[in-house]
Amino acid sequence: MPSKQETVKISGPAGPRRALLIRPRGETPAAGRPGVLWIHGGGYSMGMPEMVYFSRGISLARKFGAVVLAPDYRLSKESPYPAALEDCWAALVWLKEHAAELGVRTDQIIVGGESAGGGLTAALCMLARDRGQVRIAFQLPLYPMLDDRDTPSSRDNHAPVWNTRRNHRGWRLYLRDLAGSEPPPTAAPARQTDYRNLPPAYTFVGDGEPFYCETLDYIRRLREAGVPAEVDIYPTCFHAFDLYLHWTRKGRAAVRRFEEWVGFALEHYFAAN
Repeated sequence: MPSKQETVKISGPAGPRRALLIRPRGETPAAGRPGVLWIHGGGYSMGMPEMVYFSRGISLARKFGAVVLAPDYRLSKESPYPAALEDCWAALVWLKEHAAELGVRTDQIIVGGESAGGGLTAALCMLARDRGQVRIAFQLPLYPMLDDRDTPSSRDNHAPVWNTRRNHRGWRLYLRDLAGSEPPPTAAPARQTDYRNLPPAYTFVGDGEPFYCETLDYIRRLREAGVPAEVDIYPTCFHAFDLYLHWTRKGRAAVRRFEEWVGFALEHYFAAN
């Protein structure tokens, strides 16, 4: 489905921030389109919203007709937690408040992202649940960066793209104002102890990457709290393999399964707002 892009300005705690707004061309269905907040990765310290174009996020507009908003949140090299999260929150509220003019269904707002964007997805779902202003219908935290502590898979990991050394640096930059204290769940979502009433989730992860264990733990805890949650595991795959090796058998399988789950979510998951 052809799409069009524009840049919008969103008022946040540090002033206006830009975001990319991607809308499918053509008539909006009478019931409206899904609205998606897609959050880029980069270890909380790197990246830009244009990354949506070579991520899973763009297919939500092109294949499923969703309106996709990709925020340019503050990076941890200049502004540590909670800057990025509050910028994403401002973008989420903007998406809901402008739903009517965008043709977005307020009962089908979805949040997703890869890596640190997946971590921000999980944190934002927790924040939205607690603040009560926006209800999220579904979450797509792909191979998310959730735990500031070492896990069996993030300890002594030397895989391509993301490894133990980069992970330690990423968390050190993001949490630096919290040095010496235990970060809250909205900073490191693996610290969460109450998973009730969070949105249903789908994710996938490779078992060779640092975030393998924390991804499985997140899905397990959601399930234990009664939240529908599913994960696909890809043996021997490293971080973001679906982006770097998208033409391989496993890369194609990950894309296919992702799109199957998005299709299922659009048919089954709604959240009154």
